[in-house]
Amino acid sequence: MASRAALSRSRPLMGPVRYDVSPHLVKWWKGVKPDDGQVIRHLSPFEQHPVMPWFKTWPGKVMDRAPNYIIYLGGSLALSYFTIIYCDSYDKAEKKSHRY
Repeated sequence: MASRAALSRSRPLMGPVRYDVSPHLVKWWKGVKPDDGQVIRHLSPFEQHPVMPWFKTWPGKVMDRAPNYIIYLGGSLALSYFTIIYCDSYDKAEKKSHRY
């Protein structure tokens, strides 16, 4: 009985008990003030346009950055293209040399 009395005196110090949330979330929810379902601010999903600024600035960014990266892209594509041409011609020459 003594332990039950000790715990009953400490319960008012813990603050009001919330019964509308799970027991393990009471500490997290105790600072949340109820709003009674009133919505003060609302943003429609159709008004957000999360990608529109990117679409507006994309062409300018590409034109600004293209001279820096065209050397690497063009060089790698040219190297790949000429390697394929060389390998095809070498393969054809090898096949022609093995004919009877």
